[in-house]
Amino acid sequence: MLFQHVAIAGLAHIDAPRRLSSDEINARLKPTLDRLGIRTDVLQDIAGIHARHLWQEGMLASDAATLAGVKALADAGIDPDKVGLLVNTSVSRDFLEPSTASIVSGNLGLGDECQNFDVANACLAFLNGMDIASRMIERGEIEYALVVDGETADLAYEKTLERMTRADSTEADFRNELATLTLGSGAAAMVLARAELAPGAPRYRGGVTRAATQWNKLCRGNLDGMITDTRTLLTEGVKLAQKTFLVAKQKLGWVAGELDEYVIHQVSKVHTAAFTKAMGIDPRKVLTIFGEHGNIGPASVPIVLSKLREMGRLKKGSRIALLGIGSGLNCSMAEVVW
Repeated sequence: MLFQHVAIAGLAHIDAPRRLSSDEINARLKPTLDRLGIRTDVLQDIAGIHARHLWQEGMLASDAATLAGVKALADAGIDPDKVGLLVNTSVSRDFLEPSTASIVSGNLGLGDECQNFDVANACLAFLNGMDIASRMIERGEIEYALVVDGETADLAYEKTLERMTRADSTEADFRNELATLTLGSGAAAMVLARAELAPGAPRYRGGVTRAATQWNKLCRGNLDGMITDTRTLLTEGVKLAQKTFLVAKQKLGWVAGELDEYVIHQVSKVHTAAFTKAMGIDPRKVLTIFGEHGNIGPASVPIVLSKLREMGRLKKGSRIALLGIGSGLNCSMAEVVW
């Protein structure tokens, strides 16, 4: 769906403060690496991830999302009671119930007429949340929506490293769980508004999605770890992205060379190189943060968009492509006009 009346009134990100280097992880894994005869530094040399950031002990997904939400509301210059919808899109969550959204809503002091719920769709959830909110704004049901995401990878690291350093861990175990060690923590939030209420603000044009759910078994994750067939996930993910990109060309009028920035979901060096090559994207138009921050799940797209603005790379009229693939498999591509 394409939107005529949706603007991005506020945008914010928060980097988790505690840096964990791949050298530190490799040092902890050294007994296992030596025992299994693994000499390749997969995290740094292949994935291109030299560090990731984690929160201080005790930080919940709702806490991180709340911090980003406060910052985004301030950026938009609106009071919490004006928000008609809150969508939390975090893979991380505090509990199975209540929803993390309800906790964030309570933390922010949103009004009793504000709908709030979680949307879960792996690394695509933030884009899905933007889409849901924009449909409600376009129809005139609400004037403002807040989409938030807080990712906390700390537990996954603790439990995964415990398993990988056991004396009975195998090379298959190591390979299947390695992708967990590319995850990072962080938070992001976005205020979407009826365009006439935010004159001059960037416009959200909307986007397209495609699915290849026959590949839903390639990545299976819980809060304490993740099992991933990284090779097949990359191969089939790129195929789906190519299919989705063709639809984006038709529906959004995309020409690869005419778009100013590509905000790609951050996974790894291999993923980004394959993605840009398959779509014919100029790598200079892709800001990468995976080297220092790893894969921050659905928060990575809004974090990169926020960092681009912070760096001054987004100019009035810039056309920005938002692109993501989520395990499942699903793919979304959307456009923002700055």
